[in-house]
Amino acid sequence: MAKPTTRYVCQACGASFPKWAGKCDACGEWNSLVEEAAPDAAPKGLGSARGRRIEFVGLHGSSEAPPRRMTGIAEFDRVCGGGLVPGSAILIGGDPGIGKSTLLLQAMARLAQDHRCAYVSGEEAVDQVRLRAQRLGCASAPVDLASATSVRDIVASLDDAKGPEIIVIDSIQTMYMDNLDSAPGTVAQVRASAQELIRIAKRRGVVLLLVGHVTKEGMIAGPRVLEHMVDTVLYFEGERGHQFRILRAVKNRFGPTDEIGVFEMGDAGLGEVANPSALFLAERRGDVSGAAVFAGMEGTRPVLVEVQALVAPSPLGTPRRAVVGWDSARLAMVLAVLEARCGVQIGANDVYLNVAGGLRITEPAADLAVAAALVSSLTGEPVPADAVVFGEIGLSGEVRAVGQSDTRLKEAAKLGFSSAIFPAGRTGRKGGRGDNGLKTVELQQLAELMPLFQGANGGAGGGGRTPARRSQDDNDPRRRRDEDSRRWRDDEYI
Repeated sequence: MAKPTTRYVCQACGASFPKWAGKCDACGEWNSLVEEAAPDAAPKGLGSARGRRIEFVGLHGSSEAPPRRMTGIAEFDRVCGGGLVPGSAILIGGDPGIGKSTLLLQAMARLAQDHRCAYVSGEEAVDQVRLRAQRLGCASAPVDLASATSVRDIVASLDDAKGPEIIVIDSIQTMYMDNLDSAPGTVAQVRASAQELIRIAKRRGVVLLLVGHVTKEGMIAGPRVLEHMVDTVLYFEGERGHQFRILRAVKNRFGPTDEIGVFEMGDAGLGEVANPSALFLAERRGDVSGAAVFAGMEGTRPVLVEVQALVAPSPLGTPRRAVVGWDSARLAMVLAVLEARCGVQIGANDVYLNVAGGLRITEPAADLAVAAALVSSLTGEPVPADAVVFGEIGLSGEVRAVGQSDTRLKEAAKLGFSSAIFPAGRTGRKGGRGDNGLKTVELQQLAELMPLFQGANGGAGGGGRTPARRSQDDNDPRRRRDEDSRRWRDDEYI
């Protein structure tokens, strides 16, 4: 009898090694190699066997697409591309306790009115799921519940004429295949379990919703191939201190990517937010320096959000740079352009940047809004309260155009804004009235933004000293030493 062999598989990338090591040579992760049983070798002679001939069809077909299944939760249907497609597999990831199970249970309760729905939990007992349903007010919905972790049993339940049309697996990391010796949650188990569930779902036309755990870096745990196997990948985002939750699509074969749905967590579960811009700007104070309203795009939806900046003198040799909701490397680039191209002395100050409301901005169109907030905080001159700002900044100081400017301006006009600061168009005009009735200020260079903040405080350039700069100069040890030296010389000569 052949001796069983083992291998060590990286739980981050799936690479296998004959012996254990502290670091994976493929991806560089530490302490990620786990011992697993090696798969059986393929039978000899398989390469010489003839396969079945594949029948090809034309690119244009007459078959109609099946109708989508609407959950009744408009924000969830929006992110999925307009509803759930039969035979599709959707993977939902997010931090623990952010609301993944709550959202899916609410969606199943509404879908169960017209379709056969099942909720399989591998982490909770049936009574725990029932308690959550009672809290959400959907305990009377005809949803079939089960607590199981065996993929073989779940596949047998799906492969039935009276089986469910929509099924939730919570979560894929708790499922296991009994023909594998590795523990649930390992790379081999997650990959094999997902592959078997997706295969039966596509063959039977079942909508498969998978809940995925995330690592400390925020990525879905298990092999990265899991995200390639499914049709749609959704991520739940949100700060612990905010009640807002963002459901973002990063992959969607049946709809646009980077689409978002906004929810508000309450006592009765997740509620939809139909107008997220009004929600993010609800607590905005207009006459405060260091704040600018950014007109952004999340997928096909325009979203207005407040960008807040605070520039303060630094008591340390190395100034702090704290960023929440934006890319810290992008902030460093904007600061460098302000100093090198606009003469703004900001490098010796602490800089704090925050996107209000818990939203995370990824598009480069926020560069101009961030620059306006930084200069406003430095000079003490507030950005006009009725203005929105957007535009990309280049390293040479130019302000580059961004896509869907008309959609951003329409959303700003709808929310009551009367002016906009954005990149100059092909006409090269500097301002005027736009088609939406907004007073426009179009910029070609970032230096053209500086005159907007040259008020009573002396401006943002090198000609005058801002309050932050004056406070920094007053506390500078070299300045104090020079003043003491001059006073000593004057006293000596007297």
